[in-house]
Amino acid sequence: MPGVRDISAEAFITAYASHLKRSGKLEVPAWVDLVKTGAFKELPPADPDWYYVRSAAVARHIYLRKDVGIGALTKLHGGRNRRGNRPSHHADSSASVQRKVCQSLEKIGVLEQTDNGGRRITQDGQRDLDRIATAVVEAAKEAEDDEEEEEEEEEEEEE
Repeated sequence: MPGVRDISAEAFITAYASHLKRSGKLEVPAWVDLVKTGAFKELPPADPDWYYVRSAAVARHIYLRKDVGIGALTKLHGGRNRRGNRPSHHADSSASVQRKVCQSLEKIGVLEQTDNGGRRITQDGQRDLDRIATAVVEAAKEAEDDEEEEEEEEEEEEE
């Protein structure tokens, strides 16, 4: 059975974010359309569903690594701080945003806190993520099969 490790990050995160949005369980704060995701950013995210995408990315990251803290997530989602004519440096993303994402995922039972203050994936969360990964793999196989059938039909028409 394919798992989260077996598929590309982009495909999984897109699928899981749409699942979170469809389910309606994830509690999205009221400030998501106003907030920047880091002090080094100039504007808030252009995508109105960025909170779901960030939640999916955090869930995947914690799934792949057993015990992750907020500081590690801020480093992961950080970026380039452009400092004018001085050289650019890495800057961490907002810890508050990461914390709220983790708290939202905890409320729906995907994550749980560990003794040292980090987060880890729950059994229900792991099952949920594996189910989404399997669905993505099956959808990709169906798309490949459809393409092959169309190519065969085109070849038959040419003959």
